[in-house]
Amino acid sequence: MSDTVSRRSALRLLGGSIAVAAAATGGLTPPARALDRPDAGAGPRVEGLITKLTLDEKISLLHGATDPASLGQAGYVPGVKRLGIPPLRLADGPAGVRVTRHATALPAPVLLASTFDPQLARRYGQVIGREGRALGQDVLLSPMVNLIRTPYAGRNFETFSEDPLLASGLVAAEIGGIQGEGLIATVKHFALNNQEKDRDSIDVRVDEQTMHETELRGFEAAVDAGTGAVMGAYNKVNGTFACENKTLLTDILRERWGFEGWVMTDWFAAHSTVEAITAGLDMEMPDGTHFGTALRTAVRNGSVPERYVDRAVRRVLAVMDRFGLLDGSTPPRPDRDAKAGAAVALEIAKAGATLLRNERRTLPLSPGGSVAVVGPTGTLPFVSGGGSAHVVPDHADSPLDVIKSRAGKVTYALGEDLFGKAIPASALSPAFDSEGQQVAAGASWTYDGTLTVSDADEWTFVIHYSAAPTLRPKVLLDGEDLFPLAPGYGEYFSGGLVSAAPDGLSVRRKTLSLTEGAHRLQITAQGGDAGQLFRLRRITGATRAQDVAAAVKVARAARDVVLFAYEDATEGLDRTTVALPGNQAKLIEAVTAANPRTTVVLNTSSSTSMPWLRGTGAVLQMYYPGQEGAAATAAVLFGDCDPGGRLTQSFPVDDDHHPVAGDPRRYPGVNGTEEYSEGIHVGYRWYDAQGVRPLFPFGHGVSYTSFSYGDLAARWNRHGLDVDFVVHNTGRRDGIAVPQVYVGRSPDLRLDQAVRVLGGYRRLALRPGERRRVTVRVDARTLSSWDAKRHDWVLGTGRRSVWVGASSGDLRLRTNVEVAR
Repeated sequence: MSDTVSRRSALRLLGGSIAVAAAATGGLTPPARALDRPDAGAGPRVEGLITKLTLDEKISLLHGATDPASLGQAGYVPGVKRLGIPPLRLADGPAGVRVTRHATALPAPVLLASTFDPQLARRYGQVIGREGRALGQDVLLSPMVNLIRTPYAGRNFETFSEDPLLASGLVAAEIGGIQGEGLIATVKHFALNNQEKDRDSIDVRVDEQTMHETELRGFEAAVDAGTGAVMGAYNKVNGTFACENKTLLTDILRERWGFEGWVMTDWFAAHSTVEAITAGLDMEMPDGTHFGTALRTAVRNGSVPERYVDRAVRRVLAVMDRFGLLDGSTPPRPDRDAKAGAAVALEIAKAGATLLRNERRTLPLSPGGSVAVVGPTGTLPFVSGGGSAHVVPDHADSPLDVIKSRAGKVTYALGEDLFGKAIPASALSPAFDSEGQQVAAGASWTYDGTLTVSDADEWTFVIHYSAAPTLRPKVLLDGEDLFPLAPGYGEYFSGGLVSAAPDGLSVRRKTLSLTEGAHRLQITAQGGDAGQLFRLRRITGATRAQDVAAAVKVARAARDVVLFAYEDATEGLDRTTVALPGNQAKLIEAVTAANPRTTVVLNTSSSTSMPWLRGTGAVLQMYYPGQEGAAATAAVLFGDCDPGGRLTQSFPVDDDHHPVAGDPRRYPGVNGTEEYSEGIHVGYRWYDAQGVRPLFPFGHGVSYTSFSYGDLAARWNRHGLDVDFVVHNTGRRDGIAVPQVYVGRSPDLRLDQAVRVLGGYRRLALRPGERRRVTVRVDARTLSSWDAKRHDWVLGTGRRSVWVGASSGDLRLRTNVEVAR
C-alpha cells in the first residue's frame, strides 16, 4: 500500500464507512437497497425537465415557501405542477418525526448511540423513515452527526458521540434505515456546529488535520451511505460562513467525497446570493431571502451564470428522481405502524440504558419490596429534549405508575419543586390573584405594588403564561427585568419538560437572593389577539427545605429509593454547568444519607458532574428515553434485562476538568472567534493526553454480571488489523458485554497523534459461563492520520500497541503489532 491512503482506495478495500459498522458489530452490512445508493448522476428525465423549466420555476425549487396545506413540518418547497414535479415537505426528526400529529417518540440519539449497535441504529432509522412517509413528509432533517466537543452544547442529546469512529458507523446505519423506507435523509450540520451559544455568528478556527480526523469523518460516512441531502451549519469555518464555504461545500463534499445530493441551509443560515450558490449551496430554507428575487436578479444582471442555477436544480431533481418522486405520481405512502414503532423505541431504550454505578447490590430491585420514588420526573414522563427534537408522542407513562405495578409498596415525594407555590396574599400590597390572572384579548393589565419578604432568603420566581414569548408578562423586581426575552431562537426552542407546566402553560424561572423587607414589584401583561392567563409563583429556601424533608421521610421508611434527576436541554441554548440544576444535588445528598440504597436515575442531556456520587447505591443514565422510557427504566431497575448501554462521551469530574475548561478561546469563544486548539484530542483523547482522570470514561457501563477478557492476538493484513480475543461471562446472569479495541500511535508519523483511538467494538449477549471468540477489524483509515501538507490520509506504519477492554479507562489486554505498507 502506498504512503497515502486515498478515500477511493480505502472504500474499495474496506467498503467505506459502512464497513466500520460491519467490523464493529462483527457482521456483514445488509445489502443496500436501491434507495440507499446514490446514482452516478442526473438521468435523462432530470435533464429533460431542466430544459423545460423557466428561470422562475427553477428558482422556486431552490428555496422554501409557505405550505398551503401545512402538516406542521419545518419546511416546504413548492413543486412545478405543470411538469409533474411534486412539492417537498421537510420535517425535523432526530428522535422521531416532528409534525403536529402523533408520532413514535424514540429515545434521544445519544441513547441510541449508547447501544454501540449499528443494527439498532438502522432499525431506528427504519421507524422514522416509515413514519415520515406515512405522515406526509418527503425529507427528514436528520440525523445530526456533529461531535460532542463540549459538555455544555445544548444539542448533545441530539447527536451521537465524542468519537468519530462510533459516530460514523451509527450515522451510516441510520441513514440506510431512513432511506430504505423512501424518506430522504439530511445529515447535519455541516460542519463544526458543536455549540448553540452564538451559533449563528461564531467563527470556528480549526486546522486541516483536526477537521478531517474528528468532525468530518461522520459526514463522510453519511455521504458514503448515500444521504440525499446535507444541511449547512450556521457558524463560520475559518472566516467564512459554512453555507457559503467553498472548501466545505465543493472541495471536500463534492470533489473529495463525491457527494451527488443537494445542500440546503439551516433555517435562516443563508448570508449571500452570489457567494453561496457559486460556493456550492443549492437551497435556502425556510424562505427565499437570498435565493428568491435576489437570485433571479443576479442571473438577469449576469453576476450569477444560469448554469449555477441549473446545477443546483439538477442536484435537487436527481435526488427526487432517485426516490421515485418524478415518476408522475408520488410513491404510495404506508400507514403508520405505531405498535411496531413503540416496540423498537422500547428495545432501544433498554439497550442504551447505561448503569454507571452499582454498589452493595443496590440493583436490580426486588419485585415485592418497598420503594420510595423521589423527584418531579418520577411522575412527569421525560420523553424528549426541546427544539427540533420534540415529538408529539403516542403516549408517555409515568415512571411512578410503572414502578407501582412492579413493587410491593411504593411511596412518593416531590423532592424538587419545578413549578412553584403560590405567593401568600399577605406578602403582596395591594393583593392580586397571582395564581390565575386573566388578561382579555386586546386588553392590558398592570400592577405596581410591593412584595414584602419576612426573612432574607433565596427566591426563585416562576412565571406561567399562555401567550407567545413576545407577549410574556414583563415582571420587574426593584427595577430588574426577571424574564427578559432571550436572543435568537432561545425563546422558541424551549426545553422538553420543565419549560411547560402540567396544564400546558409556558414556564420561565429566575433565582435571586432577597433581603428582608419590602421590594417594588411591577407587572405589565398584554392580552394580544387571544387573551392570556398567567401565574406568578415562588420557590424559596424554606419551601425547598420542606420538600427535601418530605423526601427524606419517605426514603427512610422504604427499603429502596429511586430518585429521578433531570436536566432540561434544548436547541438554541447551551448549558451553563455540568452540575444538576436547581436544588437536586442537596436533595440527593440528603436522601442518600437517609437511605444508601438509593438509585439515581438521570434524565439528562449530556455528561453530568456528581459530587454526591459516593453516597449513592446506583446511578442509571437514561438520557431522554422517548415515549417508552418509563417501561424501559423499570425493566432495567427490576432486572428484566441487563443494562447494555455504554457511555459515548467522557463524564468530567466538574466544570474545571474537561477539554474546553479554563480557556474561553476554546469555548464559548472570544470576540466572535472560537479556537479548536485542542486539535485532534477530542473527548477521551484529551483526557489521555493530559493525564486527567474523568468521573466516568468513554465506553463505561456496568453490567449485572461480570466478564473477563483473554487470548489477545492482532494481525496486519494490508487492509487493516484483525484483532482476536475471547470474552467470558464469569457471572450467573445473562449479560451484555461491549468489548472495545483501541490502537496506539505510529512511531513512523511525524504528525500529532492521540495516545490511543477507538479502533472497533462489538456488542455481545452472553449466557452465564459462555465464552466467545471475537474478531474486530480495525480499518486502514483508523490507522491513518491526515497530513495537511499532502492534503490526504497517511497510513501510520511501524510497531503499534493494541488494547482491548471494557472502556477507554478499563483496558485489560495489550499486545503489539507491526503495521506495514
